[in-house]
Amino acid sequence: MTSGRQVFAVLGQQQGSGVLLTPHLILTSAHVVGGRDTAEVAAAGGGGPAALRVIRSDDELDFALLHSEDPLGPAPGLGALATDRPVPGCEILGFPRVQRYEGRKLDLDQYTGTVLPMAGLVRRTLTVELDHPPAEPGDDAPSPLAGLSGAPVYADGGLIGIVRAVPRGRGHGRLECVPLTAVLGHPDVRRLLPRDFTPPAPVVRTHPEDRPYEAEYAEALGAAYRRTKIFGLDELDRRASEWDLDTAYLSLEAAAKGRGGDTASVPQRIDDLLASRPRVLIRGDAGAGKTTLVWWLAAHAAAGTLGPNLAELNGLVPFVVPLRTLRARGEGFPGLAGLPGVAGLVVDPAPDGWAGRVLAAGRGLLLVDGLDEVPQEEREAAHAWLSGLLARYPRTRCVATVRPLAVDPDWLGAERFEELTLLPMRDADIQAFVAAWHEAARLDDVDPAGLDVLERDLALQFRHNPVLADLARTPLLCAVICALHRLREGFLPETRWALYQSALQLLLGDRDKRRRIDAPDGIRMSVEEHQQLLQRIAAWLVRGGQTEFTRQQALHQLTRALPGMPRVAAQGTPAEILTHLLNRSGLLQERADDVFQFAHRTFQDFLAAKEFVEDDLVSELLRHVREHQWHDVLLLAAGHCSRRELPVLVEGVLAAGSAVRDRGRKTTLYVLAARCAQHAAWLAEPLHARVRKAVKSVLPPRNATQLTELASLGPYVLPLLPHPQKVAEDAVHQVVSLICEVGGSEAVPYAREFAGTAATTVALTTDWARFPTEVYAREVLARLDLSQHLLTVTEPGQLPLLRTLPHARHFAFRGDFTAGALAEALDGLTVHTVVISDNDVLDDLGFLHVCGAELRRVRVSRPPTGCLGALAGLDALEELELVLPQLDAGDLRAVAELPGLGLLSLGRPRPCDEGLDLTPLHQASRTLQVRVTGLPERRITGRAALGSRLTVEK
Repeated sequence: MTSGRQVFAVLGQQQGSGVLLTPHLILTSAHVVGGRDTAEVAAAGGGGPAALRVIRSDDELDFALLHSEDPLGPAPGLGALATDRPVPGCEILGFPRVQRYEGRKLDLDQYTGTVLPMAGLVRRTLTVELDHPPAEPGDDAPSPLAGLSGAPVYADGGLIGIVRAVPRGRGHGRLECVPLTAVLGHPDVRRLLPRDFTPPAPVVRTHPEDRPYEAEYAEALGAAYRRTKIFGLDELDRRASEWDLDTAYLSLEAAAKGRGGDTASVPQRIDDLLASRPRVLIRGDAGAGKTTLVWWLAAHAAAGTLGPNLAELNGLVPFVVPLRTLRARGEGFPGLAGLPGVAGLVVDPAPDGWAGRVLAAGRGLLLVDGLDEVPQEEREAAHAWLSGLLARYPRTRCVATVRPLAVDPDWLGAERFEELTLLPMRDADIQAFVAAWHEAARLDDVDPAGLDVLERDLALQFRHNPVLADLARTPLLCAVICALHRLREGFLPETRWALYQSALQLLLGDRDKRRRIDAPDGIRMSVEEHQQLLQRIAAWLVRGGQTEFTRQQALHQLTRALPGMPRVAAQGTPAEILTHLLNRSGLLQERADDVFQFAHRTFQDFLAAKEFVEDDLVSELLRHVREHQWHDVLLLAAGHCSRRELPVLVEGVLAAGSAVRDRGRKTTLYVLAARCAQHAAWLAEPLHARVRKAVKSVLPPRNATQLTELASLGPYVLPLLPHPQKVAEDAVHQVVSLICEVGGSEAVPYAREFAGTAATTVALTTDWARFPTEVYAREVLARLDLSQHLLTVTEPGQLPLLRTLPHARHFAFRGDFTAGALAEALDGLTVHTVVISDNDVLDDLGFLHVCGAELRRVRVSRPPTGCLGALAGLDALEELELVLPQLDAGDLRAVAELPGLGLLSLGRPRPCDEGLDLTPLHQASRTLQVRVTGLPERRITGRAALGSRLTVEK
């Protein structure tokens, strides 16, 4: 976007104008600076003047580049004309001499005009026809536009050139300009630009209606996506049934996946992972928060309110593509013209060609929700649609969501998508969610004190009941538990199936009774009658591989079901019954005009499973056992099955697993069989034994996907693990990783058994947070040789226990620990290594002095500027690694004074276009080796004196 902060007055041989090209480079006209080595610049806001060095000047093209050691501000977006048609609505900002106040002081002026791409084509100039003639020239000015040389020309918010001259004979109504593409194409300029310099986006054609429409579109996105339902709170009055999305949004953890499904990074918050990934496929279970994340991104990107990590998404134009809606409408995948309307926003139709112009300019954010909701036979068409769209507009950022196993690993790898998997909520996340849920409930509750008591009780139950905590690992289920706990005054169901059943009872039967509402629309239905009708719709949706339906489709299903329900049929027509279900069940919601869906797909699957079992259609379920989108239905069907039906279901899934040769699919089906068996109140022991034998046959897991699936069995899988002495050496790590993934108190004895194996130490020292803190320290960590391995500390409760591990020498602290807490924990210990990461509260490294003369290695991520002076006196320090540092000369001087330092690593210094001055290191010991990654050599000054002691890596 254009900004006056990017425009400067330039005082060289004459007065002109200039614009930021990067935070350190100002672009202006060569004839403005003349032959001078420096030129003075003054900011539009009154800063300056400051003398800047002229680092390149070309009289033929008529451009010059001025360099500033300090950043001057954010660089503008860049554009390149990609059309022969006139481009109206362009903008010029500069300091013409006629624009003075008090007779002499410079002031910024603004002009609008139309770029004429075909005019000046022979001379390779950019021609702009002004919309209005300028003011009359003053007595001492040859042109009213004198002083505008070097001024930026913007089209569609992107810089496309700078003003060079005012041609004669045009009544001062035209400007000749230097195209930005010609400047950037100059070989000397290319060498001066930073490695991460963003090339110009193509400008096809501006449209006078685009900008006002974008403002309306952003408001419509906010109206659609800034409010969300919080399960369990819609039994309050209608006004309180929806809440600001930020109240409900919880930034969950995710893991990045490499090619082949291997885990490529430690878990991080999803916001942090999205920041550096232009294209992302997010995998997540039902209720994991995928759609909430899409809504949150859409609302905040459109409003420009994303935080620092995702700031580059602010101002992008989100196009939300809910694939379930397309399925419900029977529509194909949207073309360009259909993108703005597919989400059903309340906004006027877009100007012709608007979406194409947005994407061509690199300003689009494509949010594709629910790839798993496309039927299997249509997924290749979905792939072709998405890849074709992104190939046509390669600068478009994209986030797509899918259930974990719906598409193959690396399904979008050729389109440069990186995969992220949403992880189950940790105990701390559950506690945060409980607090947020009850905070929302307090807004309208008449008894906030009672809610305080319930919140404390539920938080305590989660801390002391691992079974309950395991049920709450997704936001949906955690909200269900919060609601049921409140309504039952502390009593909670113990299984996932019972949890859903209780939630349906809450929604379908209890709510109106509690509110003393009796048949407001003249229809009375029991919980079972509600379920009978809803499960018909749910089963029909599952068979069709969709989650949304139209009014006509629902009426068709009800018309078929009502003859078997004469008591309900006598109370109204199918249309009236549908209205009752929509108004009173709390389970259906309108997604768009006459398009409906279940409040969550999990309830759809639960009711569909009930319909299949009651209709004696277990055999139909088993015909779909190899289709991942049916697995939740199969699993929930196990809870509905009778003592006669469950063995049929379990045996059928086992048989399907035995029939496939691929170990990955076999693992999936055997795990599904085991989870179905876990639903059983009673199941013959021989069948239980067959299930255990099947699961045991796919142990240990061979990759991250199999590990995650087996871990979903929880403690069930632990007794099936092989004894440490019977595990092949190359499989020990997978077994221990599975133990750690299961975690909890029941996994501690198994972790203890493997604690004597050297190959497992890394996993066992990394996943402390997955186990009861004190028990794990005593039973497992105390048995490990910690003298050569990092011990990862992520929770405050772990800090006091470091004293119980006398052999620990190397510590990695991940998370927000204060300097005081770290100093207290490390004081008196023998410490050789300290690693600090993901810490947003640490502003001082002075706590390291408690480590004394034994400290050898320090690694810090994002150290604050000026903090390295605290390292003075750590004379034994041998290695210092700084990741994403913001360094000043004082920091490097402090490092240079460390007498024992042998290696300094600087990883991805930022911001990259600021460069890095290593001159302060010249005074360091001649034995100091310096390694810089993520910065091109040309951005590093002072490197020559370091010679071979400096290593620069990409």
